[in-house]
Amino acid sequence: MPDIRKLVGSKIRDYRKTKGLSQDQLGEICGFHFSYIGGVERGERNISIENISKIANALDVEPKMLFDFDEPFLTPLPEEREFALQELMAILKTKDITHIRMTKNILLEIFNTFPQK
Repeated sequence: MPDIRKLVGSKIRDYRKTKGLSQDQLGEICGFHFSYIGGVERGERNISIENISKIANALDVEPKMLFDFDEPFLTPLPEEREFALQELMAILKTKDITHIRMTKNILLEIFNTFPQK
């Protein structure tokens, strides 16, 4: 059975990254040191219920969401999706047509290998 601390830590990391927060920023919002957040995310800390609540509040999610391991990770907000697409476009605009086509083919292979559920 997977370590519950690692599963919860991974969920916290996913939500933090989706919010665009660094460990330092999340720690500041919660009143924790960034190294504590890092330890929690790596599953090295046995986090209390009170601290789970503080982190969930800082991430603007219900604490129970940090324990939802059956569902795939949350769908990004439309503006997050748009920003990610803009970042990708900015990278591709600097490349020649050969690299753009190669990138397209690699992405298609990835999507075929790991289909979205």
